[in-house]
Amino acid sequence: MRIGEVAAKAGVSVRALRYYEQQDLLYSTRNPGGQRQYPAGAVERVRLIQQLYSVGLPSRTIREVLPFADSGEASQELLELLAAELDRLDRQMADLRDVRNRLHHCITEARNHDGTGSPS
Repeated sequence: MRIGEVAAKAGVSVRALRYYEQQDLLYSTRNPGGQRQYPAGAVERVRLIQQLYSVGLPSRTIREVLPFADSGEASQELLELLAAELDRLDRQMADLRDVRNRLHHCITEARNHDGTGSPS
């Protein structure tokens, strides 16, 4: 699959794919014309990379996680890293719930008052 096809199917830019290759997160071969060729699983791998980035994992951590995602085998060091990331995500989710609840409270209070600030 060519770079434009992978980018379109995964919903990312061609530039992102090149960056993932620079970070050793994604691999391609070259055809005789010098164009990148990606394996069939490239779209799913890019989606996984995107998900891992979206939760705040840096490239170096993603690089360690991807072999585990491929094989299901993990070293004790990787398991500890993943457990620490899971704890961080749990704290982040709790913080997001707190902010969401505060915003919901503000909206509810504002709707319970008219434009003068007194109850309607």
